Amino acid sequence: MKVIDVYEQYFEAECVWNTVPRHAAAVKLTATSDNGMISYEVSISFFPHNDPEDFGISYDAYFSKVLCNEKGRRSKKKDTLYLSLVNETADEVAESAGGRIFWDKPLIPARYA
Repeated sequence: MKVIDVYEQYFEAECVWNTVPRHAAAVKLTATSDNGMISYEVSISFFPHNDPEDFGISYDAYFSKVLCNEKGRRSKKKDTLYLSLVNETADEVAESAGGRIFWDKPLIPARYA
């Protein structure tokens, strides 16, 4: 199984999970390929970020949505398609968890594979 984070970036966010206020979110688009199958998944992990140096990711506030799971392999065309859906999908996932992501307030530059 090959797992690649196609995209990852941290943003200011708000969410309360397990009674703990979270002030940031790690947003990822992950491609997983195995035995001729490919899947793309958007995930969010809300974390406390109580000071500018606090990037301790807590995985108890982790949420995700699979965008596709089909025969095939990873390609630039598929990466581009699913990258275009990250913000909208992450907003849906965040809202279902009672959270919000501030897209105009990144905490780190975007990382692409």
